[in-house]
Amino acid sequence: MQADIVFTGGTVRTGAAEGPVLDALAVTGGRISALGPEALAARGRGTTVVDLRGGALLPAFGDGHVHPVMGGLGLLGAPVRECTSVEGIVEAVRHWADEHPEAEWISGDGFDAWLAPGGRFDARRLDAAVPDRPVVLRTMDHHTAWVNSEALRRVGFTAATPDPDGGEIVRREGSTEPLGTLREFGAVLPVLNLVPQPSHDAQVEALRETAARFAASGVTWVQDAWVEPHHADVWITAATSGPGLPIRADLGFFLGPEHWRERIALLAAERERVESAAPGLLTAHTVKFFADGVIESGTAALLKPYSDCPHSHGIANWTPAELAKAVTAVDALGFQPHIHALGDGGVRVALDAIEAAVRTNGTHDRRPVIAHAQLIDPADLPRFAELGVIANLQPLWAQPDRLMTELILPKIGPERGARQYQIAALLASGARISFGSDWPVTDYEPLRGITTAVTRQTPEGIPDGGWLPQERIDTATALAAYSAGCAYQAFEEKKWGVLRPGMRADLVHLAADPVETDPRGLAHLPVLGTWLAGRRTHGSHIPSPVPAAGR
Repeated sequence: MQADIVFTGGTVRTGAAEGPVLDALAVTGGRISALGPEALAARGRGTTVVDLRGGALLPAFGDGHVHPVMGGLGLLGAPVRECTSVEGIVEAVRHWADEHPEAEWISGDGFDAWLAPGGRFDARRLDAAVPDRPVVLRTMDHHTAWVNSEALRRVGFTAATPDPDGGEIVRREGSTEPLGTLREFGAVLPVLNLVPQPSHDAQVEALRETAARFAASGVTWVQDAWVEPHHADVWITAATSGPGLPIRADLGFFLGPEHWRERIALLAAERERVESAAPGLLTAHTVKFFADGVIESGTAALLKPYSDCPHSHGIANWTPAELAKAVTAVDALGFQPHIHALGDGGVRVALDAIEAAVRTNGTHDRRPVIAHAQLIDPADLPRFAELGVIANLQPLWAQPDRLMTELILPKIGPERGARQYQIAALLASGARISFGSDWPVTDYEPLRGITTAVTRQTPEGIPDGGWLPQERIDTATALAAYSAGCAYQAFEEKKWGVLRPGMRADLVHLAADPVETDPRGLAHLPVLGTWLAGRRTHGSHIPSPVPAAGR
């Protein structure tokens, strides 16, 4: 049979364990139809031949934990992400506010939490730039906000306001007056809920911009790890109108501890609405939970107190009993639990909740996910494999950058600091892993994450031999975590994630073979093309993205 497309002139890596290295691949009807000599023999008069130019063709990447709508909207505000100082942020806010006198609120996100000593940002610094309009800025991890005095006034946070459930209003030294730093969603969301939301159309365009960026980095599937009801509408519109989307997505409905029983009653209908609106592009089989916060702000839940704050174990967003009930309930409805947990206390509570669901609902193919898993107690590490839990990890975080050295390590000390992001140990235990970016928290490009997973170094090559080098993995394993690992998380390992006949032609063309490339150069390896079911979504001669259609 004549193929629609034949790729040749380079290396074809199937991504399968012990898989052969080939020199050609054929695509027919959006699926892989032949490999090697059979692919070359399938060329005909109407076949499009793609010259790999000495590069490599691999399974396209997934992203097992990302926030596409939120990240896209974050690109619209004050440009603080690239700022390298508090002074730079203040000046960026001042400039943006002057250019947008019509904006009632000034917002922005993505700056580094370590830019202020101890991650404590002062409202008065922002007051000097914008005294008459509220300002709310979020750090790169989105778990901390820096606000000005007008924002504090609007939300009603005063010296007499107690810390809300699941949040902290950071106070000035020696008083109860709010400093201007808010930690965790219990304190941050009351402010964000006052900010006027962009229009539906603006959110759709933000999502389209995000999706194009992912396609350009070789990604064809993402797990949206925090979906509110209106976000589902944005995804549906983007997938079913205009040019469509160049990526597939699974939507993870957010479930918080407040009113979760009422909310859970609506989830099955929302799943049906999403999946019937855009079959083949959108699924909605996931429910997202936050077990805790983040270590750098002292809000991740720890089994033992923080080293720099002996009275604090962090913030648990759920009681263990309530989280177990909620996870058991969504599991009974056929949803995949996806639990944010960074501290060893948060990880244990998440594992306990999953174990409760297994005990109550019995054995079935649930594939629960614990995202981030920064710090795991040694007693809990084997439980990932025992319970069938997928560890969704952000490999770009596994480096001794300034966030790690200035905020995280002082909070947890050397013993706990030496068992962070245990990628190799989880794999050795038999656990399944997938990789993700958590963008806009950190960069969405998989090749940057793969570089760090292999080297455990900063972009400057620090330290020699890698940080916690026993947790380094090889390039092929890292590539698989971004492809086959994400496909398994998506319940689609029989559809994509490796290259073999019958699988969807979700492909990425890299300028060189990554397995043969110096790991330090992987981050800069050009992505020359991306294909979604045989349709080119990045590179030269791009046709329209795949419309919502059959799988």
